[in-house]
Amino acid sequence: MKKISVLFFALLISSSAFSQSVLNLLGKSQDFFKLMSEEKYNEAYGFFDASFQAKVPEANLKEIWLKIGEKLGKYESGSVVSSKSEGEYFTVVVEVAFTNDVQPFLLAFNKSEKMVGFFLRPKATEAAYLPPAYSDTTLYKETEIHVKSGKHSLVGLLTEPKKGTNYPIVVLVHGSGPNDMDATYGPNKPLKDIALGLASKGVASIRYVKRTMLYPVEFNGAFTVKEEVMDDALAAVALARTLPKADKKQIYVLGHSLGGMLAPRFPLLAPDLKGIIMVAAPARKLSDMIIEQNKYLFALSNDTTQAVKQQLDTVLKEYSKGYISKLTPPMKADSLLAGLPASYWIDLNVNNQVAAAKKIVKQRVYIAQGDNDYQVTTTDFNLWKAALGAKKNVTLKLYPQMNHMLSIQPAKSTPQEYQVHASVAEILVTDISNWIKAK
Repeated sequence: MKKISVLFFALLISSSAFSQSVLNLLGKSQDFFKLMSEEKYNEAYGFFDASFQAKVPEANLKEIWLKIGEKLGKYESGSVVSSKSEGEYFTVVVEVAFTNDVQPFLLAFNKSEKMVGFFLRPKATEAAYLPPAYSDTTLYKETEIHVKSGKHSLVGLLTEPKKGTNYPIVVLVHGSGPNDMDATYGPNKPLKDIALGLASKGVASIRYVKRTMLYPVEFNGAFTVKEEVMDDALAAVALARTLPKADKKQIYVLGHSLGGMLAPRFPLLAPDLKGIIMVAAPARKLSDMIIEQNKYLFALSNDTTQAVKQQLDTVLKEYSKGYISKLTPPMKADSLLAGLPASYWIDLNVNNQVAAAKKIVKQRVYIAQGDNDYQVTTTDFNLWKAALGAKKNVTLKLYPQMNHMLSIQPAKSTPQEYQVHASVAEILVTDISNWIKAK
């Protein structure tokens, strides 16, 4: 849950589909600049589709590159810094280092993996993503995978140790809303940090682009978390069972935020799981938490104008209505309540996460919560502790100063923090790794 504004839980804001081979496009982006630097203009020109070539002759491409060289110097290297779906296209930002300066470029690809655009991009003023200090590229490797669930194919990455076999493997499950495989927010990529950190410590993971990002049009009517989260996470667990180097007796699910809230459902659906890891997992009704979040943001803004007060009142009235927290059938499934179908609210109300967690006996459970998290707070942690603290298969830990993005922050969390790069707390990654290995 991380849409930061009043009317906070604006779930499933549309982001158009693009299910092409992401790693292939990232590689092509770097190859393009290498060919240009080697003056192999004809080969580089072949990366573009026919419509671009009809408008821009090959000679123009060469001329543009030479002018860039006159200003910035000789090409030295290029690295991909971001990528995302943009309607019918997939865009890749490559930061190219020249002898005199560094210049970002944006490349646009169509669904045939042909380039349809090549632009100089203004230098970013915001912070950029940096791999966590505890990740060691000499210790892990990443391989593209596809999580297939019914007619859906979700591109993802298997991050695994370079050496050894029979390693534990964790399926990483996102929070709410459309998410890429890294759960990117601004310069932060919490699922990527966790994957790199765990692999550096000998634990593999699977992460994948969320269905709501690749197939948004499917979420215009009635749906539940089954379609949004559960089916694809279970498909990723099934994929983990097929990996030759993974220990089939050491498969875990790690859910963040909404993913953590749903994690207690997985042991019933995949009884061979070794355990679940719930990070920043809500223990309360979703509507109650949304009310709390909006009140906090309103107080934080110090904006007491009538317009803002009215906006908050509208949100509180919408979510405070008793029928949302008590909603049950036979209400029409696709009736919209606070921006979500009745089917969604009914599913969350019927399937109580605390009650489900109490029934877990065979699997191990790890619950982690940051005390600077304003989205999922210590109130939730205390509810988990009260319900599960006496169970021998459950480990609970409260992390001082950790926020919802799982980084360490010195003061109570604010939305502005999410725009500043900060890696997932090393202690959290270390604790999860040690807990998994303890078996």
